[in-house]
Amino acid sequence: MSGVRLRGFGIDGPDGAIVRALDLDVAPGECVALVGESGAGKSLTARALLGLLPRGLGWTADLAEIDGTDVRGFTERQWRTMRGARVALVAQDALVSLDPLRRIGAEVAEPVRIHEPAARGAALRDRVRDVLERVGLPEPDRRARQYPHELSGGQRQRALIASALVTEPAVLIADEPTTALDATVQARVLDLLREIADTGVAVVLITHDLAAVRRVADRMVVLHGGRVVETGETRAVLTAPRDPHTRALVAALTPAERHRPPRAEPPVMTGTGLAKRFGDRVALDGVSFELRRGRTLAVVGESGSGKTTLARLIVGVAGADAGSLRFHGRPWTPREARGPDRRRVQLVQQNPWGALDPRWSVGRTLSEAVAVAGVPRADRRGAVADLLREVGLSPAFGRRRPAQLSGGQRQRVAIARALAVSPELLVLDEPVSALDVSVRARILDRLAALQRERDLAMVFVTHDLDVVRGIADEVLVLQEGRVVESGTVSRVFDEPRHPFTRELLSAAGLSPAGPGATA
Repeated sequence: MSGVRLRGFGIDGPDGAIVRALDLDVAPGECVALVGESGAGKSLTARALLGLLPRGLGWTADLAEIDGTDVRGFTERQWRTMRGARVALVAQDALVSLDPLRRIGAEVAEPVRIHEPAARGAALRDRVRDVLERVGLPEPDRRARQYPHELSGGQRQRALIASALVTEPAVLIADEPTTALDATVQARVLDLLREIADTGVAVVLITHDLAAVRRVADRMVVLHGGRVVETGETRAVLTAPRDPHTRALVAALTPAERHRPPRAEPPVMTGTGLAKRFGDRVALDGVSFELRRGRTLAVVGESGSGKTTLARLIVGVAGADAGSLRFHGRPWTPREARGPDRRRVQLVQQNPWGALDPRWSVGRTLSEAVAVAGVPRADRRGAVADLLREVGLSPAFGRRRPAQLSGGQRQRVAIARALAVSPELLVLDEPVSALDVSVRARILDRLAALQRERDLAMVFVTHDLDVVRGIADEVLVLQEGRVVESGTVSRVFDEPRHPFTRELLSAAGLSPAGPGATA
């Protein structure tokens, strides 16, 4: 058997073992998923299989074969002959992984230039075109001449897969390849990985997304604290998990749906016929909605559908070209949003790493926020401690900097900063897209508790329809800037009326059962 074979594999760091006694087999034509929470050792295992462990870490194994070659004791020179030729990587963030100054064709051709220097000219161009066609990129000759920023997120991810496949490797390692992609694009990328495995490539899928595992993997290996806690065929593990940790991951995959009676008081915010253009591109076209206190409106759709543009209008950092927003019955524009009411609507961004100053401690960040809220200097330390407790963190976290926090902890700090000024409306733009399912569940539970305690109105922008079931009361489905469907979550999910809504639900692995639904 070629592919990947590991026995007794372990990774050690300065503070001890990180991965312990991992056995792994991935045969040609098979997709095996490594799943687990952040810090479980998934991505480090993937990097070890590429000879790319960070400085200060090392690995050992009783057996370590890649494509039939024993890689124990490999030097960097030996890894260079293997990496990109016989084992290739598809990384998480294609926009970061692709060189912004190089055209897609040059990026895809680079592994061939390194490993097969005799391939040049028309033969190389034909090979690039063939692999771009293989991954389903339309107009491959045109795409080869474009730069990464000219492609959509899904197209960039396909280009990255093409650069990994162009040398026809025996093993493909996909490390969180669909994080932050919307449901339909995610489904197409996962289907492509399945097709690649079916051609005889051994595919190792590193992910925290059990929905992705369910769609594409033959078998799965669950890691917790660096150890394998469960392994088996995907369907069997997800249907009847044996280990308590696996059961918790599966339970977190499908949050319980909210069922709350409607509220009759006037809305906190109303949008009527909102329109926004950027040059020739229509970002929003006639969008209307209402949002009341203590309720959550989810905004879903593909990348480029207008979700984030709508969020920016609601926060007040951009103005509509047509239509109107009203906050408590009064006009809401960027001018009002910079006035006395500016603290009443707050934003929680998708990437807390970029939103938090890496030089400041958590305490200093939150202290600045409570100062803006008018808290006297003598009371700020206590106010910061209260905010941290409110989002489920101990006051001791105030001494840490963002680099010392996990992704879920950073997101909690970002939420705490938004809450510091006691807003009435919280706008959350993809706040859990990069978090593993158990951390995601804890953040959603915390948000639900905060909403009850503060009677907050929330707008939740997301591509993850499983999240919508667990957090939202109403949902707005956007396609190319237009609202194609809206209503309560239960009605839209169980009885979708628009073909695009049914497509989103199908791509997310949800099965609507109402009129017009498809299996």
